[in-house]
Amino acid sequence: MKLVYTIEDKPGFGKTLVFAFQQLLAIMAATIAVPAIIGNGMSPTAALFGAGVGTIVYLLFTRSKSPVFLGSSFAFIGSMFAAFAGAASAAAGYLGLILGALFAGLVYVILALVVKAVGTKWVDKLMPAVVIGPTVAIIGLSLAGNAVGDLMSGNVAVDGAQLASPYICLICGLVTLFTTMACNVFGKKMVKMIPFIIGIVVGYALAAIFTAIGFAANIDALKIIDFSKFESMSWIPDFTFLTAFKGFGDLSASYIVTLLAAYAPVSFVVFAEHIADHKNLSSIIERDLLKEPGLDRTLLGDGIGSFCGAFFGGCPNTTYGESVGCVAISGNASIITIWYTAVLAMVISFFGPFATFLSTIPSCVMGGVCFALYGFIAVSGLKMIQNVDLNQHPNMFVVSVILIAGIGGMSLNFGSVTITEVACALILGIITNVVLKKKEAKEEE
Repeated sequence: MKLVYTIEDKPGFGKTLVFAFQQLLAIMAATIAVPAIIGNGMSPTAALFGAGVGTIVYLLFTRSKSPVFLGSSFAFIGSMFAAFAGAASAAAGYLGLILGALFAGLVYVILALVVKAVGTKWVDKLMPAVVIGPTVAIIGLSLAGNAVGDLMSGNVAVDGAQLASPYICLICGLVTLFTTMACNVFGKKMVKMIPFIIGIVVGYALAAIFTAIGFAANIDALKIIDFSKFESMSWIPDFTFLTAFKGFGDLSASYIVTLLAAYAPVSFVVFAEHIADHKNLSSIIERDLLKEPGLDRTLLGDGIGSFCGAFFGGCPNTTYGESVGCVAISGNASIITIWYTAVLAMVISFFGPFATFLSTIPSCVMGGVCFALYGFIAVSGLKMIQNVDLNQHPNMFVVSVILIAGIGGMSLNFGSVTITEVACALILGIITNVVLKKKEAKEEE
């Protein structure tokens, strides 16, 4: 889709606020999901605040030239569990989250210094279009299972089992999806640019109707939205550092080494995904972000922003594919929108009712939206290889191994360190490309 607003464009205040709210909806579910998965009293609203802070740090380091939002990173979930498991107290566990994010951020700083010293030509040699294209596609395709699972899920559960019928959830999800697609394809002007907001509103309204009927007629199969979240909502985020500062007395040298081993290696894994995300975003906005503002700046912004996010919310941050997909579908790459989104995330975290309302958006509705979001990420990657000659067997093999490794879910675990399917696919693709290109070069000689 052709961009309606480029990075430098500044839509009016009202429009930008609406666009920012759409970005927030796109990243909201994943951002608050990480603290919910970790548990141990972590605050979803604090994670949302931390994501806003981390994004602002990223925008400052990239000189407002890279339109993407940073949210809670799923890659560090194993590391976060290790931080709590090895802690002598709950407070020490929270301090471990911050120290671990600091170690991860330092790895990014070192990588940024290396890139600054040697340049980025090696990136283009190791990761040409034939490698990075299918890898970007895998980022979207690896999330396909989540979208499908969400599409048939409601939020009301008893003893871990959802009450709503998956078929009722499927109806709400598909209505959301087709509303989103219709707005983007057939809509005019603003309607075309905010398909997610309209799709979510329509899907939520339908789910609310089913839920109301379910409670009125006592039909569990129709209960989709969990309104009980309003009973336990928190007005003020429970920031990580408030508890962490009480844990200094429980620190030990062995625990610090454990944190270093749990967090630092994951940073190298996320580094590969960082490049893939920025290559994808570059293809969408038609500007090479690895050259301007530069890979060193995006790494610094990502690393230090990740630490700042963990300081407030406990969760290290990373650039979000959902945010990139939102830019692609809406055609809005205006950097001011990302600034507004970051501020909006921080402000909303202090408004308990509104933050809770957003968290009640049922999984099936978000699943409908994610069908489009993740699909656009996958298609963006495939577009990168449209000029690659797949009649040449070396190119075909490179694309093949990346797709099979990624879609097949190839991942490796080394203690608390997990090399994700995206990272495994990319590494395998790089090795395949290097080996086959060397063979091809020898034959040409």
